[in-house]
Amino acid sequence: MVTIRMNRGGAKGRPFYNIVAADSRARRDGRFVERVGFYNPIAAGGEEPFRIDLARVDYWRGVGAQVSPSVERLLKQFAKAAKTAAVPA
Repeated sequence: MVTIRMNRGGAKGRPFYNIVAADSRARRDGRFVERVGFYNPIAAGGEEPFRIDLARVDYWRGVGAQVSPSVERLLKQFAKAAKTAAVPA
């Protein structure tokens, strides 16, 4: 089964996560099928905290991929941020 989850990268004390579609049997930071975004929990200044390709996530969900709880939370945040950015002021 394919899962959409986070792979940890970065240095000690400075985490960076790639959001990937991976085989559920693969290790957390091991082999993956496709990178669909990233999450930087310590983004500062003008850095982008996360980016997700929703079209690819929808594709993987359509073919039966399960989404991890942490990625599900990020998807909700991304949808909320996109909605507020799309509203003209």
